[in-house]
Amino acid sequence: MRATRPDLTAAPWRKSSYSNQDGGDCVEIADGFPGVVPVRDSKRPEGAALVVPASAWRAFVAHVA
Repeated sequence: MRATRPDLTAAPWRKSSYSNQDGGDCVEIADGFPGVVPVRDSKRPEGAALVVPASAWRAFVAHVA
């Protein structure tokens, strides 16, 4: 079974708290999508977004923290 990709056109993106005013190498995530976390490059908001399972995102954040 293939999962349906969420519509991200009106997604509430938020930038990493580690971002600085100069842009930096940062990511944005969008909240409010049950079971998944959309992720994109903050320097290229018009570019593609990855949609990862929420459990994988939690494991990633725990590992880099």
